[in-house]
Amino acid sequence: MNSSFFKSIAAQDRCAVVICNLKHEIIYMNPTAVQSYQKWGGDKLIGRSLLECHNQESKDRIQQVVDWFAADESHNIVYTFHNEKQNKDVYMVALREEGKLIGYYEKHEYRDAETMQLYDLW
Repeated sequence: MNSSFFKSIAAQDRCAVVICNLKHEIIYMNPTAVQSYQKWGGDKLIGRSLLECHNQESKDRIQQVVDWFAADESHNIVYTFHNEKQNKDVYMVALREEGKLIGYYEKHEYRDAETMQLYDLW
């Protein structure tokens, strides 16, 4: 399948999506993530280490999760944080190519009920 389809899925997501390689370098941020992390540099974070944005305890946790992902192909998602103020859950999700771990992404899911009307096309 054309990778443009996958990129478009992430780009249209209303939740922040930050994708990192195994060196913890940010290789992609969807528009929502760029906006959400604007005060820390927004799209200028791309190419930088995700670890630069975290304290030592968080760095250790991130590496612990990546090691867990690498240990078994069935290890693919970890709930990492609940943001009470924004009422959202944050996850780390493994990215794999033919079963081999190639990176991970941070996925945010809001718990608020949808306010959009059903099939509001007009």
